[in-house]
Amino acid sequence: MNIAIRNPVVARKEEGSLQVALDPDVRIETAKVFAVYGKGGIGKSTTSSNLSVAFSRLGKRVLQIGCDPKHDSTFTLTKRLAPTVIDALESVNFHSEELRVEDFVVEGYNGVMCVEAGGPPAGTGCGGYVVGQTVKLLKEHHLLEDTDVVVFDVLGDVVCGGFASPLQHADRALIVTANDFDSIFAMNRIVAAIHAKSKNYGVRLGGVIANRSAKTDEIDRFNEAVGLRRLAHFPDLDVVRRSRLKKSTLFEMDDSPELRAVQDEYMRLAEGLWAGAEPCEAVPMKDRDLFEFLGFD
Repeated sequence: MNIAIRNPVVARKEEGSLQVALDPDVRIETAKVFAVYGKGGIGKSTTSSNLSVAFSRLGKRVLQIGCDPKHDSTFTLTKRLAPTVIDALESVNFHSEELRVEDFVVEGYNGVMCVEAGGPPAGTGCGGYVVGQTVKLLKEHHLLEDTDVVVFDVLGDVVCGGFASPLQHADRALIVTANDFDSIFAMNRIVAAIHAKSKNYGVRLGGVIANRSAKTDEIDRFNEAVGLRRLAHFPDLDVVRRSRLKKSTLFEMDDSPELRAVQDEYMRLAEGLWAGAEPCEAVPMKDRDLFEFLGFD
């Protein structure tokens, strides 16, 4: 089905960026909303899922929304590939009133509620439309009224109007990065996208999560140069790889000193974000300037 034809998305030009036109009445008003971005394959889904569990362990009611057509954001929480919103809507010919909550929401580990937005086939529609319809559907079923925290796990380092649409709902954007050239280069582009969105929406940069890296020296040097800060650091540990193979979050793995340290870092991150992450007034570098800035001779 060509979603782009059946459900057109109108883009509008606003100061700073081209925006996907979402329904202005569809807002997440009662929860703290975080959008997780980063280079493709950097570990955003692992970070998002374990952060969701950490929030739930603080006693918060948590909803995680996967925004990748692969719909694999929440499988460590649910132990399966959850049905997608777009598939559920298509099954009722886009008559959302015919859907039940259990058609598109799955309860995961420790009570985390999981939603996979899914997406149209490649080249046939807009991911921003799917995210907008997901939030609209959640509001129609009054699910956001009983939620304290919403975590958007967003596809790769795509910052087009479609996949940047979670920024139109988020309070804070978090960037996951490794201590390498490609990850930091992607992070700089994401900073630019968030900077553009913040001209029209309430989203602000919350900070950087260093992942899969023994060191953070290049991340920290970049952060200092552009006005970012590191919120957490998760080294490249085998227990993380094993948790994915076991379809489990890190909070379900067999206890070890190494694992406890990672769990503690997630709990510290969740506590800090819930307390209120001060916005970072970061200014991205030009690509050529960043190319010269990164690395060493």
